[in-house]
Amino acid sequence: MENKYTSKTLLVEIFGIILGLLFLIPFYYVISNSLKSFAEILTNTSALPSSLHFENYLNAFEKLNFLKVFSNSLLVTIASNLVLVVFCSMAAYMLVRTKKKISNIIFMAFVAAMIIPFQSIMIPLIKTASSLHLLNSIWGLVFMYLGFGSGMTIFLYHGFIKGIPVELEEAAIIDGCSRFGVFWRIVFPLLKPITVTIIILNSLWIWNDYLLPSLVLQNPELRTIPLATFFFFGQYTKQWDLALAALMIGIIPLLIFFFSMQKHIIQGITSGSIK
Repeated sequence: MENKYTSKTLLVEIFGIILGLLFLIPFYYVISNSLKSFAEILTNTSALPSSLHFENYLNAFEKLNFLKVFSNSLLVTIASNLVLVVFCSMAAYMLVRTKKKISNIIFMAFVAAMIIPFQSIMIPLIKTASSLHLLNSIWGLVFMYLGFGSGMTIFLYHGFIKGIPVELEEAAIIDGCSRFGVFWRIVFPLLKPITVTIIILNSLWIWNDYLLPSLVLQNPELRTIPLATFFFFGQYTKQWDLALAALMIGIIPLLIFFFSMQKHIIQGITSGSIK
Protein backbone atom coordinates (compact mmCIF):
# COMPACT_ATOMS: atom_id res chain seq x y z
CA MET A 1 0.00 0.00 0.00
CA GLU A 2 1.41 3.34 -1.10
CA ASN A 3 1.87 6.11 1.42
CA LYS A 4 -0.49 9.00 0.72
CA TYR A 5 0.75 12.58 0.80
CA THR A 6 -1.50 14.12 3.43
CA SER A 7 -1.94 17.60 4.83
CA LYS A 8 -0.22 16.38 8.00
CA THR A 9 2.86 15.43 5.97
CA LEU A 10 2.81 18.86 4.33
CA LEU A 11 2.68 20.60 7.71
CA VAL A 12 5.60 18.50 8.99
CA GLU A 13 7.66 19.41 5.89
CA ILE A 14 6.85 23.11 6.26
CA PHE A 15 7.78 22.98 9.94
CA GLY A 16 11.06 21.23 9.06
CA ILE A 17 11.91 23.86 6.44
CA ILE A 18 11.16 26.72 8.84
CA LEU A 19 13.23 25.07 11.57
CA GLY A 20 16.13 24.56 9.13
CA LEU A 21 16.00 28.23 8.11
CA LEU A 22 16.07 29.30 11.75
CA PHE A 23 19.24 27.28 12.28
CA LEU A 24 20.80 28.87 9.19
CA ILE A 25 20.18 32.46 10.36
CA PRO A 26 23.41 32.67 12.47
CA PHE A 27 25.42 31.41 9.48
CA TYR A 28 23.84 34.10 7.29
CA TYR A 29 24.86 36.85 9.73
CA VAL A 30 28.43 35.58 10.06
CA ILE A 31 29.00 35.03 6.33
CA SER A 32 27.32 38.24 5.11
CA ASN A 33 28.95 40.49 7.71
CA SER A 34 32.38 38.93 7.17
CA LEU A 35 32.22 40.37 3.63
CA LYS A 36 31.25 43.91 4.70
CA SER A 37 33.33 46.89 5.68
CA PHE A 38 33.43 47.79 9.36
CA ALA A 39 31.23 50.87 8.80
CA GLU A 40 28.62 48.86 6.89
CA ILE A 41 28.42 46.29 9.69
CA LEU A 42 27.61 49.04 12.18
CA THR A 43 25.02 50.74 9.97
CA ASN A 44 23.17 47.76 8.49
CA THR A 45 23.90 44.38 10.04
CA SER A 46 21.02 42.40 8.54
CA ALA A 47 21.32 43.45 4.90
CA LEU A 48 23.40 41.75 2.24
CA PRO A 49 26.80 43.39 1.64
CA SER A 50 26.71 46.24 -0.87
CA SER A 51 30.16 45.17 -2.06
CA LEU A 52 32.22 42.11 -1.26
CA HIS A 53 35.29 42.83 0.89
CA PHE A 54 37.36 39.68 0.46
CA GLU A 55 40.33 41.59 1.83
CA ASN A 56 38.80 40.97 5.28
CA TYR A 57 39.80 37.33 4.94
CA LEU A 58 43.33 38.18 3.80
CA ASN A 59 43.83 40.62 6.66
CA ALA A 60 42.37 38.21 9.20
CA PHE A 61 44.56 35.41 7.85
CA GLU A 62 47.68 37.53 8.35
CA LYS A 63 46.76 38.97 11.76
CA LEU A 64 45.72 35.57 13.09
CA ASN A 65 49.06 34.10 12.03
CA PHE A 66 46.69 31.44 10.76
CA LEU A 67 49.16 28.74 9.81
CA LYS A 68 50.61 28.77 13.32
CA VAL A 69 47.32 28.79 15.23
CA PHE A 70 45.85 26.24 12.81
CA SER A 71 48.75 23.87 13.46
CA ASN A 72 48.29 24.35 17.22
CA SER A 73 44.55 23.59 16.99
CA LEU A 74 45.21 20.61 14.76
CA LEU A 75 47.85 19.20 17.12
CA VAL A 76 45.61 19.61 20.18
CA THR A 77 42.62 18.04 18.42
CA ILE A 78 44.49 15.06 16.95
CA ALA A 79 46.49 14.32 20.12
CA SER A 80 43.42 14.62 22.36
CA ASN A 81 41.39 12.32 20.12
CA LEU A 82 44.22 9.79 20.05
CA VAL A 83 44.59 9.54 23.82
CA LEU A 84 40.81 9.54 24.36
CA VAL A 85 40.28 6.69 21.88
CA VAL A 86 43.17 4.57 23.16
CA PHE A 87 42.63 4.92 26.90
CA CYS A 88 38.84 5.11 26.96
CA SER A 89 38.29 2.16 24.64
CA MET A 90 40.50 -0.02 26.83
CA ALA A 91 38.85 1.28 30.01
CA ALA A 92 35.35 0.65 28.66
CA TYR A 93 36.33 -2.85 27.52
CA MET A 94 37.59 -3.81 30.98
CA LEU A 95 34.54 -2.29 32.68
CA VAL A 96 32.24 -4.36 30.45
CA ARG A 97 34.12 -7.63 30.64
CA THR A 98 34.99 -7.49 34.35
CA LYS A 99 31.81 -8.72 36.01
CA LYS A 100 32.30 -7.15 39.41
CA LYS A 101 30.43 -4.57 41.43
CA ILE A 102 33.43 -2.24 41.40
CA SER A 103 33.20 -2.08 37.59
CA ASN A 104 29.65 -0.75 37.80
CA ILE A 105 30.68 1.78 40.45
CA ILE A 106 33.57 3.07 38.33
CA PHE A 107 31.36 3.27 35.25
CA MET A 108 28.70 5.24 37.12
CA ALA A 109 31.40 7.57 38.42
CA PHE A 110 32.49 8.35 34.85
CA VAL A 111 28.88 8.92 33.81
CA ALA A 112 28.23 11.17 36.83
CA ALA A 113 31.32 13.22 35.96
CA MET A 114 29.64 14.27 32.71
CA ILE A 115 27.19 16.53 34.58
CA ILE A 116 29.76 18.42 36.67
CA PRO A 117 29.97 22.05 35.40
CA PHE A 118 33.47 23.03 34.31
CA GLN A 119 33.18 26.37 36.08
CA SER A 120 32.83 24.63 39.46
CA ILE A 121 36.27 23.00 39.17
CA MET A 122 38.03 25.65 37.12
CA ILE A 123 40.03 27.28 39.93
CA PRO A 124 41.25 24.08 41.66
CA LEU A 125 42.07 22.64 38.23
CA ILE A 126 44.38 25.53 37.35
CA LYS A 127 46.02 25.45 40.81
CA THR A 128 46.71 21.73 40.42
CA ALA A 129 47.91 22.17 36.84
CA SER A 130 50.28 24.91 37.94
CA SER A 131 51.80 22.74 40.67
CA LEU A 132 52.27 19.92 38.12
CA HIS A 133 53.83 22.32 35.55
CA LEU A 134 51.07 21.64 33.00
CA LEU A 135 50.36 25.28 32.18
CA ASN A 136 51.63 26.77 28.91
CA SER A 137 51.93 23.27 27.50
CA ILE A 138 50.08 21.70 24.58
CA TRP A 139 50.51 18.31 26.20
CA GLY A 140 49.19 19.58 29.51
CA LEU A 141 46.05 20.74 27.67
CA VAL A 142 45.76 17.33 25.97
CA PHE A 143 46.02 15.65 29.38
CA MET A 144 43.14 17.80 30.66
CA TYR A 145 41.00 16.97 27.64
CA LEU A 146 41.57 13.31 28.43
CA GLY A 147 40.08 13.90 31.86
CA PHE A 148 37.12 15.97 30.71
CA GLY A 149 36.31 13.82 27.68
CA SER A 150 36.61 10.41 29.32
CA GLY A 151 33.06 10.37 30.72
CA MET A 152 31.20 10.62 27.43
CA THR A 153 33.76 8.57 25.49
CA ILE A 154 33.66 5.65 27.94
CA PHE A 155 29.86 5.88 28.05
CA LEU A 156 29.60 5.50 24.25
CA TYR A 157 32.21 2.72 24.05
CA HIS A 158 30.59 0.88 26.98
CA GLY A 159 27.23 0.62 25.22
CA PHE A 160 28.80 -0.58 21.99
CA ILE A 161 31.13 -3.18 23.50
CA LYS A 162 28.24 -4.89 25.30
CA GLY A 163 26.94 -5.97 21.88
CA ILE A 164 30.16 -7.72 20.83
CA PRO A 165 29.88 -11.53 21.35
CA VAL A 166 32.21 -12.83 24.07
CA GLU A 167 32.61 -16.03 22.03
CA LEU A 168 34.86 -14.20 19.56
CA GLU A 169 37.28 -13.35 22.36
CA GLU A 170 37.14 -16.83 23.85
CA ALA A 171 37.99 -18.35 20.48
CA ALA A 172 40.99 -16.01 20.11
CA ILE A 173 42.23 -16.88 23.62
CA ILE A 174 41.97 -20.61 22.81
CA ASP A 175 44.12 -19.94 19.73
CA GLY A 176 46.80 -18.47 22.02
CA CYS A 177 46.04 -14.74 21.83
CA SER A 178 46.74 -12.68 24.93
CA ARG A 179 44.08 -10.48 26.54
CA PHE A 180 45.86 -7.42 25.18
CA GLY A 181 45.98 -8.99 21.72
CA VAL A 182 42.30 -9.94 21.90
CA PHE A 183 41.33 -6.32 22.42
CA TRP A 184 43.50 -4.79 19.68
CA ARG A 185 43.13 -7.57 17.09
CA ILE A 186 39.55 -8.67 17.64
CA VAL A 187 37.55 -6.10 19.62
CA PHE A 188 38.97 -2.74 18.56
CA PRO A 189 38.45 -3.26 14.78
CA LEU A 190 34.77 -3.95 15.55
CA LEU A 191 34.55 -0.59 17.32
CA LYS A 192 35.12 1.40 14.12
CA PRO A 193 31.56 2.88 13.83
CA ILE A 194 31.50 4.21 17.39
CA THR A 195 35.17 5.27 17.22
CA VAL A 196 34.45 7.47 14.20
CA THR A 197 31.44 8.95 16.00
CA ILE A 198 33.52 9.70 19.09
CA ILE A 199 36.25 11.36 17.04
CA ILE A 200 33.71 13.59 15.29
CA LEU A 201 31.95 14.65 18.49
CA ASN A 202 35.19 15.26 20.41
CA SER A 203 36.70 17.16 17.48
CA LEU A 204 33.73 19.54 17.38
CA TRP A 205 34.16 20.18 21.09
CA ILE A 206 37.96 20.47 21.25
CA TRP A 207 38.40 22.54 18.07
CA ASN A 208 35.86 25.15 19.19
CA ASP A 209 36.77 25.20 22.88
CA TYR A 210 37.85 28.58 24.21
CA LEU A 211 37.61 28.50 27.99
CA LEU A 212 40.06 25.71 28.87
CA PRO A 213 42.80 26.78 26.40
CA SER A 214 42.44 30.39 27.60
CA LEU A 215 43.27 29.24 31.13
CA VAL A 216 46.10 26.89 30.18
CA LEU A 217 47.84 28.48 27.19
CA GLN A 218 49.11 31.95 28.13
CA ASN A 219 52.01 31.91 25.65
CA PRO A 220 50.96 33.65 22.37
CA GLU A 221 52.93 31.05 20.38
CA LEU A 222 50.61 28.32 21.69
CA ARG A 223 47.29 29.97 20.88
CA THR A 224 44.57 27.95 19.17
CA ILE A 225 42.17 29.45 16.62
CA PRO A 226 39.47 30.48 19.16
CA LEU A 227 42.11 32.17 21.34
CA ALA A 228 43.63 34.05 18.41
CA THR A 229 40.20 35.18 17.21
CA PHE A 230 39.42 36.68 20.62
CA PHE A 231 42.20 39.23 20.25
CA PHE A 232 40.21 41.06 17.57
CA PHE A 233 38.07 42.28 20.47
CA GLY A 234 40.03 44.88 22.40
CA GLN A 235 39.05 46.94 25.45
CA TYR A 236 38.02 49.96 23.39
CA THR A 237 37.63 48.67 19.83
CA LYS A 238 36.09 45.60 18.28
CA GLN A 239 37.20 44.72 14.76
CA TRP A 240 33.99 43.02 13.71
CA ASP A 241 34.91 42.81 10.03
CA LEU A 242 38.16 40.93 10.75
CA ALA A 243 36.72 38.95 13.66
CA LEU A 244 33.86 37.54 11.59
CA ALA A 245 36.20 36.72 8.74
CA ALA A 246 38.50 34.98 11.24
CA LEU A 247 35.53 33.00 12.56
CA MET A 248 34.75 31.78 9.06
CA ILE A 249 38.38 30.83 8.44
CA GLY A 250 38.35 28.81 11.66
CA ILE A 251 35.01 27.16 10.91
CA ILE A 252 35.76 26.05 7.34
CA PRO A 253 38.23 23.19 8.20
CA LEU A 254 35.81 21.84 10.79
CA LEU A 255 32.85 22.04 8.39
CA ILE A 256 34.78 20.12 5.75
CA PHE A 257 35.68 17.44 8.31
CA PHE A 258 32.14 17.27 9.71
CA PHE A 259 30.31 16.99 6.37
CA SER A 260 32.72 14.33 5.14
CA MET A 261 32.18 12.22 8.29
CA GLN A 262 28.64 13.05 9.45
CA LYS A 263 27.06 9.85 8.09
CA HIS A 264 28.94 7.91 10.77
CA ILE A 265 27.38 9.86 13.68
CA ILE A 266 23.88 8.38 13.49
CA GLN A 267 25.27 4.98 12.51
CA GLY A 268 27.61 4.82 15.50
CA ILE A 269 25.20 6.16 18.11
CA THR A 270 22.33 3.97 16.84
CA SER A 271 24.50 0.86 16.82
CA GLY A 272 25.74 1.58 20.34
CA SER A 273 22.24 2.14 21.72
CA ILE A 274 20.84 -1.02 20.10
CA LYS A 275 23.72 -3.17 21.21
